[in-house]
Amino acid sequence: MDLRFEPIVTGRTESLFTEDVRAHEKALLGAFRGSRVAVVGAAGSIGSAVVRTLLPFRPQGLSLIDLSENNLVELVRDLRSTPGLRVPADFATLPIGLGSVEFQRYFAEQAPFDYLLNLSAIKHVRTERNVYCLVRMLDTNVLFLDDFLSRNAYRFRKVFSVSSDKATNPANLMGATKMIMEKVLIWRSALQPFSTARFANVAFSDGSLPFGFLQRIHKHQPLSAPRDVRRYFISHEEAGQLCVLSCAQGANREVFFPNLAEGRDEKTFAEIATRLLGALGYTPIECTSEEEAKVLARELIPKKQWPCYFFASDTTGEKEFEEFYAPGEEVDLSRFARVGVVRQSGEVDGALLGDFLGFAGRAKADPRVEKPDYVREIARVVPALQHLEKGRNLDQKM
Repeated sequence: MDLRFEPIVTGRTESLFTEDVRAHEKALLGAFRGSRVAVVGAAGSIGSAVVRTLLPFRPQGLSLIDLSENNLVELVRDLRSTPGLRVPADFATLPIGLGSVEFQRYFAEQAPFDYLLNLSAIKHVRTERNVYCLVRMLDTNVLFLDDFLSRNAYRFRKVFSVSSDKATNPANLMGATKMIMEKVLIWRSALQPFSTARFANVAFSDGSLPFGFLQRIHKHQPLSAPRDVRRYFISHEEAGQLCVLSCAQGANREVFFPNLAEGRDEKTFAEIATRLLGALGYTPIECTSEEEAKVLARELIPKKQWPCYFFASDTTGEKEFEEFYAPGEEVDLSRFARVGVVRQSGEVDGALLGDFLGFAGRAKADPRVEKPDYVREIARVVPALQHLEKGRNLDQKM
């Protein structure tokens, strides 16, 4: 994970949340010092940032859970090699997944944890491309968490589970599943307190388009990006801090988000590609097609020029702009310097939500249930869903 280029994307050299972390440092220390913490999805780029943010607040026990054994190994090596970071004696890493028998057994057999931070997510819009991937998305983003919370024998002091800006007035099924996750947590909040965060895009996070730019540059391949999609961006450090602030300082049912300004803080992916190439000493050369860009790569790159194909977005689920809260939601922009808070005071329709969870649980093994059936049922639970099937997905792009 190369963080050198993050300021090109965020426009910041210091964390957006520095003031808020300093102002609440004693409260964060009071919350986490001596506590037992489990982090699910700990070895991803964002999960790793959460772990690094947590350690200075001295948890007594820390369990890191992630399906990627290799990434867990590298995370442990990194933590133990970083000056100033103290890994607690009560420390475990487990290459297991939320929703598995071994996951449920681990929590049943260990001493109770005070905090559960869930960073596991299917986060890509492209994952709605077919019914098989959509089933996995619903399992990871909704069903596995709901099943675990319903069966866990004790109450955590707080559950944090990451949401998404794309959950607000969603244009894609990924965002809609995150909104359903929020509804599930509200539904269970009387018994299990929770807080969450609606993220902006994390600059150069694993699998993101800016991360892909670095991969393409390393492999001397052309860059490709939409020119009309505007996004907010935060750094990995900011992502870790936002999650930890929400977990420790968020009241039950609160959603934290980065307080960024529309018209000032968004960037297009084409703009990021251009700036990144400039920082590396290359001049971007716009091409008229993917094929032209690929043909010209060998000729242009040795001349310090880089072929780029910038296009108008035409794939299913892409939203032109981002928003962190919807009209009618109760929003507090004064409690923190750069963190906004959504207070979810309303109730969810438990019968409707329960019907959907039952449908989703049964449908994943039913070959008669296709993507349009899922779209219909998801829209019943998330009426704000504005899903437009365009017949194209990002796997068809360079």
